[in-house]
Amino acid sequence: MKIAVASGKGGTGKTTVAVNLFHFLSEKLADKVRLVDCDVEEPNDLLFLKGARSISSQTEYLSVPEINTEKCTFCKKCSDWCEFNAISIVKALSFAEVNKDLCHSCGACSVACGFDAITEHPETLGTISEFDAGFGNGVIEGRLEIGSSMQTSLIKKVKKYAATTDDLVLLDAPPGTSCPVVETIADTDYIILVTEPTPFGLHDLQLTIELIKELKIPFGVIVNKAGLGNLNTHEYLLQNNINLLGEIPFSKTYAASYAKGDLFDKFSPKMEESYNSITEKLLKLLPQS
Repeated sequence: MKIAVASGKGGTGKTTVAVNLFHFLSEKLADKVRLVDCDVEEPNDLLFLKGARSISSQTEYLSVPEINTEKCTFCKKCSDWCEFNAISIVKALSFAEVNKDLCHSCGACSVACGFDAITEHPETLGTISEFDAGFGNGVIEGRLEIGSSMQTSLIKKVKKYAATTDDLVLLDAPPGTSCPVVETIADTDYIILVTEPTPFGLHDLQLTIELIKELKIPFGVIVNKAGLGNLNTHEYLLQNNINLLGEIPFSKTYAASYAKGDLFDKFSPKMEESYNSITEKLLKLLPQS
């Protein structure tokens, strides 16, 4: 089963919740839980898993087309076939060029060209690494090559790499509602939305819920930093019959510990009770063997 942890905005505590759920679920399911960091531009999960040991790492590539202008007839067929507007053709100037930042390596241009003017060469996309966290069944991290804009391509490869297991897979999604988020959550079985009880938190939560409803994936909400802000978020969830999975109480002591990367320290009894309650609810979602 795949469960995504997402949020409409950064700073709600999505990564904190994802790593803590990995910890608490691993206590219940031993080595049957795997954490996958799909926030490939800023993968932060390992910052809180200080004992994590590297197991493997591999570089991922994209095949980027290149146009030979000596063979090209500038017919624009490749450009017409490109869904992403990555190819520019100016016949009067004998100009043909591929913008690698827009190219998605779909191969359509190579199929379209009937003059053997297009060849493909590998371009570094990023890395996929696997770590032993000391509990659970490890952590998989995608890390995008600096300067690359192909987050969705790497996320797709990361998910494919993680799909080689029958474990419960927790996908830590990027923040927001853009394409990388959609790529992360699109084929999951359940989505956990992490929000905060503030006007900005509620606004972005509503945007994310609209997206998830389009995808028709079941979801629930965790209100992090409970006790701050106002009750508008709770009222919205109640009015719209949205499942509140639980609340994580705000704690200055825990926030200070978190800032040092000590995520599993300074747990108050109330906070531990909250995570245990959420964990039990998630376990009920799992297929019964």
